[in-house]
Amino acid sequence: MKLTPAAFLCTLAVISHGADAVLTFEKDVRPIVKAHCTHCHGEEEKAKGDVDLRLRRFMDDLITPGDPAKSKLVEVIRSGDMPEEGKPLTAEQLAIIEKWIAQGAKTSKPEPLALAPGPMISDEDRAYWAFQPVKRPAVPRNVDASQMRTPVDAFVLAKMAEKNLKFAPEADRRTLIRRVTLDLTGLLPTPEEVDAFVADKSPLAYEQLVDCLLASKNYGERWARHWLDVVGYADSNGFSEADSVRPHAWRYRDYVIRSMNDDKPWSEFIQEQLAGDELAGVTHASYQQAVLDPKRTDQLTATAFMKLAPDGTGDGPEDQKLAANQTIAEQMKVMTSSLMGLTVACAQCHDHRYDPITQADYYRLRAIFDPAYFWQGWRSPNNRLYSLYTPEERAKANEIEKKVGDINREAQAMSKKFLDEIFEVEILKLPEAERPAFREARATAKDKQTAEQKALIKKYPSALATYSLDLYDKKKQDLVLAKMAEGTALRGTKPPEGFVMAITEVKQNMPPSHLFNRGDHEQPKQVVEPGELGIIAQPDIEPLKPVKTIGGSTGRRLAYAQWLTSGKHPLVARTLVNRFWLNHMGRGIVNTPGDFGRLGELPTHPELLDYLADEFVKGGWKLKPLHRLILLSAAYRQSSVNDPSLRADPENKLYARFKLRRLDAEALRDSMLAATGVLVPTSYGPPSGIGRDPQGRVVTGIDKGTITANKVDPAGEADFRRSIYVQVRRSRPVTVLDTFDAPTMTPNCEMRSQTTVAPQSLLLMNDTFVLENARRLADRVVKEYPTDPRQQLDRAWQLLFGKHATEADLTRSLAYVEAQTKALKDYHHSIQHAKGVVPNPPQEALASLCQILYSSNRFLYVE
Repeated sequence: MKLTPAAFLCTLAVISHGADAVLTFEKDVRPIVKAHCTHCHGEEEKAKGDVDLRLRRFMDDLITPGDPAKSKLVEVIRSGDMPEEGKPLTAEQLAIIEKWIAQGAKTSKPEPLALAPGPMISDEDRAYWAFQPVKRPAVPRNVDASQMRTPVDAFVLAKMAEKNLKFAPEADRRTLIRRVTLDLTGLLPTPEEVDAFVADKSPLAYEQLVDCLLASKNYGERWARHWLDVVGYADSNGFSEADSVRPHAWRYRDYVIRSMNDDKPWSEFIQEQLAGDELAGVTHASYQQAVLDPKRTDQLTATAFMKLAPDGTGDGPEDQKLAANQTIAEQMKVMTSSLMGLTVACAQCHDHRYDPITQADYYRLRAIFDPAYFWQGWRSPNNRLYSLYTPEERAKANEIEKKVGDINREAQAMSKKFLDEIFEVEILKLPEAERPAFREARATAKDKQTAEQKALIKKYPSALATYSLDLYDKKKQDLVLAKMAEGTALRGTKPPEGFVMAITEVKQNMPPSHLFNRGDHEQPKQVVEPGELGIIAQPDIEPLKPVKTIGGSTGRRLAYAQWLTSGKHPLVARTLVNRFWLNHMGRGIVNTPGDFGRLGELPTHPELLDYLADEFVKGGWKLKPLHRLILLSAAYRQSSVNDPSLRADPENKLYARFKLRRLDAEALRDSMLAATGVLVPTSYGPPSGIGRDPQGRVVTGIDKGTITANKVDPAGEADFRRSIYVQVRRSRPVTVLDTFDAPTMTPNCEMRSQTTVAPQSLLLMNDTFVLENARRLADRVVKEYPTDPRQQLDRAWQLLFGKHATEADLTRSLAYVEAQTKALKDYHHSIQHAKGVVPNPPQEALASLCQILYSSNRFLYVE
């Protein structure tokens, strides 16, 4: 039997929704027409073609219940006439509409008789899981208690039981310490740490290990990186090709690292980032008082969060107001995706096509931040920098600058005196009749010289003697330069002036906020008041009643920050704990961490998500206790091998095994450096520089490149700092990090990709960073065991893999080194070496093996 296209599509719908499923307008059809149709047909002030698709009752002229073939709605969709804009409906979506009509075009409940023009938030929208209050669920009891270590396990086991799965066996101790150390610090454990943990038979050994790692300064450097991804941290402005540098952004990075190490409550952490200036009681004109108090300086520093999006307004865009509004739009993306797990970008121009977020919602939310951004009087990046000088330091700097001015004026007077003396000699070389006129021309300001005077000077240029003293008398020029050098040296004694990149408001500045037609700032429509998204706002709570601030700012952002961290917001805690879980387990409970809306994935363990969110809030918004809850669980401590889980749950949505995953970019680079012993542990401060080398690679070092040539000079210890301290340029990512999926901030990174692509293998085979560290690793193991090749190899195994080499490993490796040494000797005998080059084939062969070890899955992956 041959199916007609309509019948085939209906068959698809039956397969998708179940042969006996009764479709309803609210649950099945409205999400489709909202995404594709109601933007024009119902949500505008006047519905296009007088067709309103927001309610079933408005569709009587478009559908024939029971007969999809006679329904005009189906006809215009199938013909491609509708929708006129955007993506057409998929075959499955059309099939759903057809099946719904065939079943009688039912609704789930009576509809209102009329609707006001514009968007509507339905009961189904309000019932969506992400917008429901967080409610602490009971810990499941019908699970095997013998497999549980923390309450987390009960939730995971309850879901696993649906597929008859059990936890994988616990990972062995060497695997476990390598895993948790990389997880919490981003660095490999040392062989000594591994051996001590393996030898510790105490039942509390693992718990003590976790506590020790959480107390390490390396913890903050590792977990700050996760947050810096989400907020789009970079040391450059992006936006335009200039990608100008943000020389003071690093203070925000350091603030995040310190906050992580101090286990600052995230309620405080978020409030400081959104409204630290208001907490500190400062405005644009009164910031100076904040720098006298370290806590208030910290709060001001935190507000750089609101300035991390790409911003090219300091690079001279043709339309400054357009660029300012684009920067604000990008920052709104960062703020909402990082704190609320929502995408709001499309609501800038029209009502969100999938989620219940209206355009008015978007501009109400933006109005909270308008006094700080104030696009009509936009302040470019350099005008958002605040000096860290104390009054005493400023007074000393001004005094020194005054003395420098005196010295420079003295040098200028010396130069003029010497030039005047030279002039009196040079003028004698001119014809006597022209000397008075030349003398007058020289004494006349250049912009007031007559044509005759200019011609006379052009006739005798060497007699002018008003500049380039060195052309006449180099010794006298040296005297002037020496005097100027005194000023330069004195200026070098000024107290170093630091700056904070921050957001502040202009005191008592409350610009009106408007909804922009189609997102165009040149088409303002109605005034909007600051407010929460309608789907989240709760009638019994006033989240946006401005907080009175001592500095005279509006208090809008502080009020909003307090609402977000009140524990009553349905999204903030869920969004945060979902990311924490993702970074530990390799997969989020909601595996679209920046989108909890309709286009995002549904939570695999909604009860666990709410349990963690509630535990986080009730625990004072502290992250370290939540780490312990997850890390001490049986779910985390599993082996990565569980054959039944691989078959029943290939994506590991049920967590019946530990997710095998590759080292991320920073852990890879840092662990390579640490294994060789050259990693510099210095924390905080300005970033290590980067540049493009002659091969086109971006590497650490001092950029000496020109317009026509690339060059990077070594920067000493700065080249070997942890990756979090390496400069992040949006337009120039470091090659070794970029190749292994370090994100480019456009504007932020909600979840990192983890690819396996050919350039990674090529980099491990050819990149000088890998080759140099392979040589360093070979040098290290030879230095530690100068005469024992087996011990050298075993030490390399311990440093990189956290375990001893097996006899088979040693046999194969020794054979490789021997064969490679012979080949290298033959090679060196066949070529002429440069003077001073002394080949060392055995060491080169060992370095070649170390490179292979660096490139092995055993090093690259965390089990």
